Amino acid sequence: MVHQDSPSEKLISSFGRLFKTLKIGQTLHACGIRKTCGVRVMDIFGVLFSLAFLGKSLHRYINSERGEELPGKDTYYRFLNHARYSWRKFLLTLAARVIRCFRDLTSSQRVKVFILDDSVLTKNRSKKAELLARVYDHSKGIFVHGYTLLTLGWSDGFSFVPVDFAVLSSAKNTNRLV
Repeated sequence: MVHQDSPSEKLISSFGRLFKTLKIGQTLHACGIRKTCGVRVMDIFGVLFSLAFLGKSLHRYINSERGEELPGKDTYYRFLNHARYSWRKFLLTLAARVIRCFRDLTSSQRVKVFILDDSVLTKNRSKKAELLARVYDHSKGIFVHGYTLLTLGWSDGFSFVPVDFAVLSSAKNTNRLV
């Protein structure tokens, strides 16, 4: 019988090529994101990265057929919440690598800019989330429950690469809901 790759298997194999091109493993190691024993960092990171493209939550992916051989969810949450891992440094280093790749593909005449974006993360259903506030949504012209997502990004006019971000609450205590 001929084995056919499912779309998710093809997606995961293409992530492997992407990770090699961008040297994700080296970047994770350089940013202090490493483990001394247990599951490899690249395996954990690969699963977490693929979730966004597969449209599944960690819980649903682990409980699916593909998740039978994977470690438990606690492994992933400990990995994401480890206090000594420098995720901000990882994001900056990865953004620099991606920008270098784009630079090689585009004309030197093209204008390159940094963009600051202050989008609103709406959390209208939340009532007791930490630092939840009434924030003004400039696009709708109303106050909503949520946070302000401040993003610094690089652009060449066609591509946008997020370089850094911060999730902000309201500076006014009167606008904070909790």
